[in-house]
Amino acid sequence: MALNLLYSNDRKGQYPASWYAATATALAPFAPLQGEAKADVCIIGGGYTGLSAALHLAEAGRSVILLEANRVGFGASGRNGGQLGSGQRMDQEGLEGLMGREDAAKLWQLGEEAKDLVKSLIARHGTDCHLKPGVAWTGSSPSEARDLHDYGRFLEDRYGYDQIEQLDEETCFALCPSPDYKGGFLDHGAAHLHPLNYALSLARAAAAAGVRICETSEVTAIEDGSPVLVKTEQGHVRADQLILACNGYMGGLNRQVAAKVMPINNFIAATEPLGEDTARVLNRDVAVADSKFVVNYFRLSHDGRLLFGGGESYGYRFPSDIAATVRKPMSQIFPHLKDVKIDYAWGGTLAITMKRMPYLARLAPNIISASGYSGHGVGTATHAGQLMALALQGESDGFDTMSRVPAPAFPGGPAMRNPLLVLAMTWFSLRDRLGI
Repeated sequence: MALNLLYSNDRKGQYPASWYAATATALAPFAPLQGEAKADVCIIGGGYTGLSAALHLAEAGRSVILLEANRVGFGASGRNGGQLGSGQRMDQEGLEGLMGREDAAKLWQLGEEAKDLVKSLIARHGTDCHLKPGVAWTGSSPSEARDLHDYGRFLEDRYGYDQIEQLDEETCFALCPSPDYKGGFLDHGAAHLHPLNYALSLARAAAAAGVRICETSEVTAIEDGSPVLVKTEQGHVRADQLILACNGYMGGLNRQVAAKVMPINNFIAATEPLGEDTARVLNRDVAVADSKFVVNYFRLSHDGRLLFGGGESYGYRFPSDIAATVRKPMSQIFPHLKDVKIDYAWGGTLAITMKRMPYLARLAPNIISASGYSGHGVGTATHAGQLMALALQGESDGFDTMSRVPAPAFPGGPAMRNPLLVLAMTWFSLRDRLGI
């Protein structure tokens, strides 16, 4: 029997032992689905995508049942680096080459709307998730720093984006005193937050709006039709419309999505509180992402820890020593922290696509899906949920723009995907950097 990513590294009904889970504002479990239920819309997946779709549909007057195999915010939505980035996962120069300037401009605007949506939801619902402005992008060589400077100027010249602060080597070191970084830019329009508290706030808001949330309700089968029939171990839902919001946990529910969206694992560690030594890591309360092929990303927590993300794996199982996996890249960026105590270390499963752009698709007349955020999901997933909610109400411009992004299938069948994925992603990274 194939391994199930839902339970390969985690226990059913429990959040991972992360710093986020330890500091989250707890939310009582929702009862699992039992017996027969009916709704206008059924949503599978209780992360940012599904919760946002549910909230927006309920506020529009639709009856909604959301099925979550584990707990809301259990997956990537509650484990990620907490960075709310600008634009899309692919940069605008790449999107112009892929889509043309008109659609690339629409995608940039959608990316800005995604940031605004997250910020507005946090403000509207009084979410305590430590939202702070600023994400710095850093280069580890002079050429990478120059590329970032050029891209910052490109965003200002082409798109009128005036939130970029250029960082030369000296100002970059003053911001982030790592010997590895040679410059970059600081995006004041981007932000960072506590991702699990944000997800739990969306769940509270959705439930208050009338959404029936069913946790520990893994979907076992979907039968197309009108209505669509969604089965779990203990019940089933008949719904006029269905949203798939499973991201890296799609499993075998839909072959079309599974062919184009690939789960991978990423890892984060939280150090002990650093006290005055925070000044040797960051001198402004911003997040950082660097230009390495496997991106390092980090920020300081509100209690003075370094939250450092680094390292990837492509199999189903997490490494046995996640702290050691993360300590290696963390020590390259901050050599003085090579022996620092790590209090929490956890892994998470996200989903990528060949083009590093989300895959939004109509799978049947009454079934739509969004997934594959490729590490850019805080804003994009929240926005995708809203776009799907609007599309089901007949307002599909944003959804249609996102769905026009080419989404090639990964090569090979399931048995070949992991090694092929490594080769393919390496090739696409080199191609992007060389401009070929």
